[in-house]
Amino acid sequence: MKYSEAKQGRTFILRLEDGDIIHEVVEQFACEHSIKAATLVIIGGADKDSKLITGLEQSRSIPIKAMEYVLDNVYEVTGTGTIFPDEKGNPILHMHISCGRNGSTVTGCIRNGVKVWQIMEVILFELIDTKAVRTFDSNTGFKLLQIQ
Repeated sequence: MKYSEAKQGRTFILRLEDGDIIHEVVEQFACEHSIKAATLVIIGGADKDSKLITGLEQSRSIPIKAMEYVLDNVYEVTGTGTIFPDEKGNPILHMHISCGRNGSTVTGCIRNGVKVWQIMEVILFELIDTKAVRTFDSNTGFKLLQIQ
């Protein structure tokens, strides 16, 4: 385990609108407000045809091949995530959500494109005084969090 300490900065309340793609809108907001690091919670609705990464086809296989799940209808959503900059200083959102509908639930990463149905509410807590960064890892193909 590696760790570092950060302080809480500003707190933002966001309302995402119908059709917004979560990671695109949140990363754009972070750029516009000079947010380098944050933690987030989200609730709302995910639209039909939203795409989730729901795990790996095989554990510990190389190359890593992710499974994608496409929502077949509108789902209720709750989730949490973090923002940290990549090597170029761009804020990168890593968020997992659970989507529920009529007794069925699926959980996954939003990176492939989750579209808002009507609204989603996000509370974003800025983290300051941290040097944590996401760097590309050639073994996994992911931008992994590095603690400095």
